[in-house]
Amino acid sequence: MCGRYAASRGPEDLAEVFGIEKWEPTEALEPDYNVAPTKQVYVVLDRPLKDAQDPRPVRQLRALKWGLVPSWAKNPDGAARMINARAESLHEKPSFRRPFAQRRCIVPADGYYEWVTGTDERQLEVEGKRKRPRKQPYFVLPADGSVFAMAGIYEFWRDRTLPDDHPAAWWVTCSVITTEAETAPLGVAPADGPASLAEIHPRMPLMLTPDRWDAWLDPRQTDLDRLRGLLAPPAAGLMRAYPVATAVSNVRNNGPELLHELDAPKLGTLW
Repeated sequence: MCGRYAASRGPEDLAEVFGIEKWEPTEALEPDYNVAPTKQVYVVLDRPLKDAQDPRPVRQLRALKWGLVPSWAKNPDGAARMINARAESLHEKPSFRRPFAQRRCIVPADGYYEWVTGTDERQLEVEGKRKRPRKQPYFVLPADGSVFAMAGIYEFWRDRTLPDDHPAAWWVTCSVITTEAETAPLGVAPADGPASLAEIHPRMPLMLTPDRWDAWLDPRQTDLDRLRGLLAPPAAGLMRAYPVATAVSNVRNNGPELLHELDAPKLGTLW
């Protein structure tokens, strides 16, 4: 899954990477090393400009709320539960089917965090010496240090309690698409730790390689069979993972130090 990630790149950097044609300085976000559900996050999307005579889709960098609210929802209360959408069932789920066909985006990140319960901690739990075993966080990122382009979808929701001219009348929210985690060896694996992403967690964000960006973002492409072909995982061995400090487990902690690589896990033997 993807429940927490880091996103430190600014608009200028993302504009160069993705070929952004338009972004609003008023939507600028600070670097965030501990992105949590319901926060505002950057997404890349192709969409015609509002009130423009030219119907051509324009590549934009937008700040949306992480946690999708379906257009038909009575209220936004379930947004925090819709941070992820499974690639295998996107075309079937009522909450995700239409956004998948019409409103796809890329959620740029440095990488994502995942937590692993070590063998020492599991043994303490079995012995009744620990009710809640501690977990070692790992940071997972592209092995070459490039932007982690996570596949996403977005949706519009109208707050009917507000008048049409209210700035908060429309919500634009997003979800990160996940797929089965790779079982093949990591491109760069920690010396003492998991050898594959599947050993960290059974799910992972779906990474889009640059050759798929244009097709994924094109709103004119609505054929579900062709779109489902874009959900195939990329080649194995493109990722690396390393242990980080448990400070990341507290969402109030935020800073580049959260990405510091530990020499070894701090919570005992993991494998």
